[in-house]
Amino acid sequence: MVSVDIVIPNYNYGRYLEACVTSALSQDVETLRVLIVDNASTDDSVAVARRLAAADSRVELLLRPENLGPHASFNAGIDWASADYFLLLFADDFLVPGALRRATAVMERDRTIAFCYGRDVPIRDDAPLPDLPAQPALPPITLSSGRAFIERFCDLGVFHIPGPSILVRTSVQHRAGHYRPSLPHSDDYELWLRLAMHGTVASLDCVQAGIRTHTENRSKDLWTHQSVNLQHTVAAAESFFHHEGRWLDGAEALRKRARRGIAQRAYWSAISHAMRANPEAFRLLGLAFRLSPATIFLPPLGYLLRRRDRMPRLMLR
Repeated sequence: MVSVDIVIPNYNYGRYLEACVTSALSQDVETLRVLIVDNASTDDSVAVARRLAAADSRVELLLRPENLGPHASFNAGIDWASADYFLLLFADDFLVPGALRRATAVMERDRTIAFCYGRDVPIRDDAPLPDLPAQPALPPITLSSGRAFIERFCDLGVFHIPGPSILVRTSVQHRAGHYRPSLPHSDDYELWLRLAMHGTVASLDCVQAGIRTHTENRSKDLWTHQSVNLQHTVAAAESFFHHEGRWLDGAEALRKRARRGIAQRAYWSAISHAMRANPEAFRLLGLAFRLSPATIFLPPLGYLLRRRDRMPRLMLR
């Protein structure tokens, strides 16, 4: 029997919590546990959490009397997890029907897979969960070696991965360890790189999760100031190659490759901002030049060719 543990960190998302938990409890897997970690919310989150736990014995609660920050919640969930598979689901997001069945089926067939992920559907503000068409039971799958996954990040300076869709083999999660509090906004990037050191990565061509965008999102300010977002990405790469990543073959060359990839991303982001007369363009160009001085003289055209979404990104970022 396949078992899955889902951790739902929450802070003042009481209005979203029930929909999130319901999406998890509705998954058709044999054994499922849900842990709600509340970080001393000041809204009705605790009341909602207690009601959900009273209604379903699969729901467990960790109700903190003081706010210890999000990393404490993430890492408490990792320590709590004991099932075959582990998933971190923010309280304002949700899983689509059948997501865990599809993901566990893929990972049960191939024991080398460290984690898998799928696509997402966006939700704005307090909109209700959308009605989605049924997703394929056996979606197309793309497998990448852990090394290839890491190299692709180094070349692009970004991941196209919806966090709530990531299902991790719990044994791999425990080997990779905790989220690092020193990375307040790119802790996920750094951990995904660490996870990739332990096996294959699978991408499912189907919608697995929904991500809600609203004014209280943890990372809302990063997309307003893209240069700040990219500085956090630099911090994730530097942390990875300073710690676990330093044991990779050619680690120093990969670290420099990551700095170059982030610089090239910053360059093209600067161009798109400049096209809209946005002063953020100057900060982005400064970051690009600091990370890779060669971009001053030679526009990184190769970067655009490596990005499958180059045209939308050029226009929007």
